[in-house]
Amino acid sequence: MPSPLFADRPARPPVPGAVDALISQTRRLRGDVDAVRRDAVANEDDPQQRWQRALCDLAVRQLDDLGAQLGQLRAGVPVEVAPEAEAVHDTGFATDPGTAYGPAAPGRTGALLSRVGSAEWNLLTDEVSWTEELYRIFGRTRESGPMSLDEMPTMVFAEDQPLLQGMVTDCLIDGKPIDGEFRIVRADGRVRTVHMTGEPVLDSDGCTASMWAVVRDVSELRRSQRAVRESRAGLERSRDIERTERRVAVELQEAVLPPWHGSLHFAHDGPAPLDVAAHYLPAASTGLIGGDWYDALALPDGDALLTVGDLTGHGVAATSSMAMLLGALRGMAVAGIRPAALMGHLNQLLETSVQPALGSAMCCRYDPVDRTLTWAQAGHPAPLLFRDGTGRALRRPEGVLLGATTGAAYEEAETRLLPGDVLVLHTDGLSRGGGAADDDTGARRLLALGPRLAGARDAREGVRVVVEEFGEESREDDACVMVVRVGH
Repeated sequence: MPSPLFADRPARPPVPGAVDALISQTRRLRGDVDAVRRDAVANEDDPQQRWQRALCDLAVRQLDDLGAQLGQLRAGVPVEVAPEAEAVHDTGFATDPGTAYGPAAPGRTGALLSRVGSAEWNLLTDEVSWTEELYRIFGRTRESGPMSLDEMPTMVFAEDQPLLQGMVTDCLIDGKPIDGEFRIVRADGRVRTVHMTGEPVLDSDGCTASMWAVVRDVSELRRSQRAVRESRAGLERSRDIERTERRVAVELQEAVLPPWHGSLHFAHDGPAPLDVAAHYLPAASTGLIGGDWYDALALPDGDALLTVGDLTGHGVAATSSMAMLLGALRGMAVAGIRPAALMGHLNQLLETSVQPALGSAMCCRYDPVDRTLTWAQAGHPAPLLFRDGTGRALRRPEGVLLGATTGAAYEEAETRLLPGDVLVLHTDGLSRGGGAADDDTGARRLLALGPRLAGARDAREGVRVVVEEFGEESREDDACVMVVRVGH
C-alpha cells in the first residue's frame, strides 16, 4: 500500500512538530535496520546472505540521507548537504548537469529493490552472474549476457574509468572493499550515475576467488542533490545582491541627505530665526532603503528652504531618483524659483526621467523678516502647525503627485508664523495608519503630541518626541519627519 504522504489529495502545511516527528521515526527505523544488520549471520559462501547484508547497508545509508534532508527541512533554509553526500560530490563523479534523463526503467516503483542490482564475477571459472535489475540499470538485454570486469570500462565515461579500474584492482589484489561512483553511457545513449559497493570473496588459501558487488542507480538522487545545491547557491547570490544593493542605497542616501547631528539654525539675521531637526525612519517590513528625503537650506536672499518628499520604490533605483530630484530642487530654490513653479519643474523632470516613478513632495520657503511661510505640495500631507500646545493641519493648496500627469499646475499657500510656533513636516509613511489609504489615525496621533512638542526645549527634542511615538512600529514604508521651531 502506498504511503499516505503520496496520496492524491490537496496539499496542506504540516502541523507544528510534524517534521520533528518524522525525524524521530526515521531515527527509530534506522536503529531497527542497523540492529538487523548487526545481528545477521553472514555466510560469505552464500550469495543470498551477502545480498541481504548489502541491502541492509544501503538501507542505513538511505535513512541517513533522509534524516539529513529532514533536518534541512526543519531548518527552513538550504544548508550544507550531508557530509556523506557531499563527499561523493567532492570526487567529481556527479551526473553531468547537461545530461537529459529518459523515463525510468520498467518496474521502478521507488522501492529499494527496484533501484539496486547485484553481480558476482568468479575469477576461477570466469562465470559472471547478474540480477535482472542490473541488466535494467545498464540497459542490457538478457540475450546480451552479463559483462566481464574487462568489458565494464567500455560503458564508463573516459574520465571515470581510472576510478573503476582502481577500485577493481584494489579489490582483487589487495582485498580492499569497493565503494565509489562512476557514470555509464548505456546503449540507448542515456547517461546514468551508479554507485557500486562490493567485497572480494577469498578461498581457503586467502586468495581472491571471486568478487561480488551491489550496484545502485543514483542518477535521480544526484540530480536532486544538485538542484538543492544550485538553489542554495542561488539563494546566497540573491542575499549577496540584496546586501550590496542595501549598502549602495544607504551610502547614496547618506551622501545626499543633510548630515545633521542635533538642531540647525537658519535665518540668523531675521527677527524670527528657525531651529530645525529631522530624522529618517526605515521601514520595518523590508531591508531596502526607500526614496524619502528631507532638507533645509539657507538661500542667498536670506530665506530658508524646507522640504520633505517621498518617491515610490525601494533600493538603489529609488535613492538615485531621490538624489536627482533633491539636487534639482536645491538648485532651483537657490536660483530663486518659488515653490509652486518649482513643483511644476520637478513634475516635468520626473516624468521625463529614465526611471519613471511617482512622488509626493512639499516645498516651503520661509521669510524670516515678516515670518511668512510660502509653500506648495504635490500629493503630500500638509504641514502641521502647533501653537500654544494645540495642533492643526494647514490648508493644502492644489497639487497632484509628481510624475502623474503632464503639464500639471501647482498652487501656493501662505501662512504667517508666530514666535514659539512649531511646524512638523513629514512623509505619509509616518502618518498613514495600518488600514485603508485614507486612514488618518497617524495624523491624529501626531496632532495629539501638541503638549509634548510645546514643552520640548528645541527642535531636536521635538524630533525625539515624534520618534518615541512612532519609531518602534512595524511600518510598511519608510518615513521622514522634520520639526521646525520659530525663534523669538
